[in-house]
Amino acid sequence: MVNPILVFLPPCVTHLLVSEKDFPSGPWVGFYTYSGAHDKHRMDLGLTFANGTISGEGNDDIGPFIIAGRFDASSGECHWTKTYVGAHGVAYSGFREGQGIWGRWDILSDARGGFHIWPRAHRARYEEAQSAEEELPVPALEVYAI
Repeated sequence: MVNPILVFLPPCVTHLLVSEKDFPSGPWVGFYTYSGAHDKHRMDLGLTFANGTISGEGNDDIGPFIIAGRFDASSGECHWTKTYVGAHGVAYSGFREGQGIWGRWDILSDARGGFHIWPRAHRARYEEAQSAEEELPVPALEVYAI
């Protein structure tokens, strides 16, 4: 008989662990940016995560695309190619964490940038976090003529 070894992790560590459930299949939404620019370009994706593979399709301001790649549920690492129908491919690599998958994209040596995608079901939670980070407006001062 084998005695199991129990490992207890403190709460500050357990929230960092990534599992298969952190990669829900279904609709995802997000954006990509170009290096050096601040504009966010929306992406809508339908993704399937199964047995370490990522597949799916989507659409953005360039056009429709398909997704094919891999993910590691234990490390949260992801790699895929977004191939525009009848056109070029874009290499994506990133990591899954509490607010979605963050990372970078590259088109050979021609272009690069960043991205962030998250499950559409989590959109409200993400938007709340974003709005909390935004700076509150400063009230205007009243000016009186003397």
